[in-house]
Amino acid sequence: MQWDYGDERRGLSNDKAWFLDNFVQLAEYVEPFWYDAYLNDLPALRKALLEKAETFNPDLIFFLPYTDQFDAETLERLKSKYTTCVWFGDDTWRFESYSSKLARYFTHVCTTDPFSLDKYRKLGVEPILTQWAAQHSPALKGPLAEEGRYSYDVSFVGARNEVRAWFISRLSKAGIKVECFGAGWSNGRVTCERMSEIFRASRINLNLSNSVSWDIRFIFGGLRNFLRWLVSAKTSEQIKGRNFEIPLAGGFQLTNYVIGLEKYLEIGKEVAVFTTPEDCVRQVEYYLSDKAARSLIAAAGYERAVKEHTYLHRLEILLGKIWA
Repeated sequence: MQWDYGDERRGLSNDKAWFLDNFVQLAEYVEPFWYDAYLNDLPALRKALLEKAETFNPDLIFFLPYTDQFDAETLERLKSKYTTCVWFGDDTWRFESYSSKLARYFTHVCTTDPFSLDKYRKLGVEPILTQWAAQHSPALKGPLAEEGRYSYDVSFVGARNEVRAWFISRLSKAGIKVECFGAGWSNGRVTCERMSEIFRASRINLNLSNSVSWDIRFIFGGLRNFLRWLVSAKTSEQIKGRNFEIPLAGGFQLTNYVIGLEKYLEIGKEVAVFTTPEDCVRQVEYYLSDKAARSLIAAAGYERAVKEHTYLHRLEILLGKIWA
C-alpha cells in the first residue's frame, strides 16, 4: 500500500520507505503497484494487477500482502508466467490463519519466523528466512556524545494497548517515569523522523512487546486485560523492526527478550534485555547511573545495525538468493 493502512491521512506507508525505496537502489527498473484505491473492489484490483504485469513483463513480482487482496486464482496465473515472491512478516501469529493458505501460490516465500520453516516445508514450500530491519537515513548520525543533550531519561515509542499500559504502570509504581509516544498515549503519534530523534535523545529506549503477557498479574489485572489475553492471536513474541530502528538511530535499547534476538544483536554488548517488570526497573536504574556502560552498548548496537540490519542489506541478500 502507498499509504499507511491505505489511509492517505496517515501519511506514506512503510511499504514504500522500507521496500520500494530500497528496491530502486538494487534493480534497474522498479514499478510499484499500489492497491490502496482497490481495497473496496478486489475484483478490480486483481484485474488491474494482471494487466500491470502483462504491460511491465517483470523478472520478479514482490508482494507485501495485507489481508485478502490476492486470491489463489490470480496468484496462480501470475506464478505461471513470472517469478513471484511474498514477504510474510507475522508468521508467529498469522501462519495458520493466513500465510499457510497462500504460500504455495508463490515461487518464493519469505518468513521472519524461524519456527515456521518446517511448517512451510510440510506444505511443500521451501521458505527463505529473513528478518525485519531498519531504514537508513543520512540524517542518522550515531549515538549522542554529550550527556547534557538528552531530552528523556526513559522513553517508549509504540501504540498503546492493555499489555503495554500495564507494563508502564508497573514501572511508574516503582518510580520509573516513561515518556510514551504513539497512538493512544497523551503525546500521540509521531513521524518516522521524530521517532528517530526520540531514540537518539533518550538515555534508555524501552522496546515493549505487542503480544499478550503471561504474567498472572496482567491476566487478572482487570476485565480488559483478561479478555485481551483470552482472545488475542498474538501469543508469541517476535523480532520486529523496532529492535533495529532504535540502535540504527543511535539509541540505547532495553527490550523484552525474543528467541533468536541474539542472532542479530549480541545481548549485553549491543542490546540490553529484561524479563519481568521488576527486572526492567533494576536495569533502568543501573543504566541510568552507568553512562559508560550505556554508551558502549549504544555505540556497538549502532555499528552492527549500520553494517547488517538495514532494509537495503536485507533486500540485497534476498535478491541474491532468488537470482543466485
